[in-house]
Amino acid sequence: MKVAIIPARGGSKRIPRKNIRQFCGKPMIAWSIDAARRSGCFDRIIVSTDDDEIADVAREYGAEVPFQRPERLSDDHAGTIPVIRHAVSWLLDSGFPVDYACCIYATAPFLASEDLQQGERRLRESRCSFAFSVTSYAFPIQRALRLKQGGRVEMFYPEQFATRSQDLEEAWHDAGQFYWGTADAWIEERVIFSPDSVAVPVPRYRVQDVDTPEDWASAEYMFEALKARNNHG
Repeated sequence: MKVAIIPARGGSKRIPRKNIRQFCGKPMIAWSIDAARRSGCFDRIIVSTDDDEIADVAREYGAEVPFQRPERLSDDHAGTIPVIRHAVSWLLDSGFPVDYACCIYATAPFLASEDLQQGERRLRESRCSFAFSVTSYAFPIQRALRLKQGGRVEMFYPEQFATRSQDLEEAWHDAGQFYWGTADAWIEERVIFSPDSVAVPVPRYRVQDVDTPEDWASAEYMFEALKARNNHG
């Protein structure tokens, strides 16, 4: 069985109730549920939450909420891997044979169903523990600066000062959208950022963290711009 697991706790601090706040016409979590449904990858789409209101919204948009997430996994310090491990363990203990589980973040409105499909293919073909979305940095990280006392600057890698940008190796970072994994990988809490994972590149214009009100506004502008472009062919 292949299952999507969307972690969505109720205690967001910087953007209160962000998982179900209206984003471009739908509760934020509805976009993740919709992408999972349209992908056709999953036998079940489950939301892991400690919050009754989030659970109601999740069910309204087509997800299941078959259990309530324990309090110990619902505070500010709860990590993604233990939350997904709990969900996979619950399914296995309930008699459902999970082969693959995909963690999909509730605040990933730019997630495309095609990316989920590609992630599943890459996980199977590579025989890795995980497959997850990545995107490239907009500027070479080898030219990064640190700001010191008094506003003075210092290069992180001063040996790269004279190197042309086009000659520097491209760097990538986690896109924060989804993480496909084998059931064993989640149960054993294996490290995701390791050589036992395979990347699914997505373009930068479809990646946006949504952690602050400024992030939220930026994401809405980007989302509407992409929608307008798609509507005009």
